[in-house]
Amino acid sequence: MTRHLLKRSLILSGHGTSVALEPEFWAVLDSMAEQRGLTIGKLVEAIDGNRDPNRPLASALRVAALQIT
Repeated sequence: MTRHLLKRSLILSGHGTSVALEPEFWAVLDSMAEQRGLTIGKLVEAIDGNRDPNRPLASALRVAALQIT
């Protein structure tokens, strides 16, 4: 079975970008943002700012979601 990716458009550091993740990862990230009192954009921006530049953003978001589960 193929999983469908959900694409979201975000503004990171003043630049528009889009990220495609499985809905399950977005659900965890949405929960993380809510628990921290952040918008999803601010949460993604924080994760983006702390990631290894050699790691793709989508990968960094998946890892962040897995670290809290």
